[in-house]
Amino acid sequence: MSNQNNVKNSQSEQKAENIRIEQLIGKIMRIGVIISVIIMLFGLVLYIVTGTTGFGSHYYLTSFGQLLKGIISLKPYSIMMLGVFALILTPVLRVVVSIYSFYKEHDKMYVIITTIVFIILLISFFLGTFLHL
Repeated sequence: MSNQNNVKNSQSEQKAENIRIEQLIGKIMRIGVIISVIIMLFGLVLYIVTGTTGFGSHYYLTSFGQLLKGIISLKPYSIMMLGVFALILTPVLRVVVSIYSFYKEHDKMYVIITTIVFIILLISFFLGTFLHL
């Protein structure tokens, strides 16, 4: 009888942990989108106030360093790009939390699959950064 109670307690604890992780993932997604929108709106307000993007016409940022310099200089275009960057990173953070979630569930197959997805995302970011694809 006590063995059955231990199994039921373990299952209910696992379900509670899964619910907490799902809620955390949802909260991360909401907060990430809200922060991204706030950053982009700040850049838009700067653009409206200054009347310029902070760069010449037909100028595109080609490196993260240029983005950082523009952010430090409060250039509207750079601020808006930071918002877009934050928006892109939000689902990446979800993938990281999912790896943890599957690890806690002892689901090795999904840990491996999600880790491969994360590695592919990292490779694509680095290729885009260094090769300007």
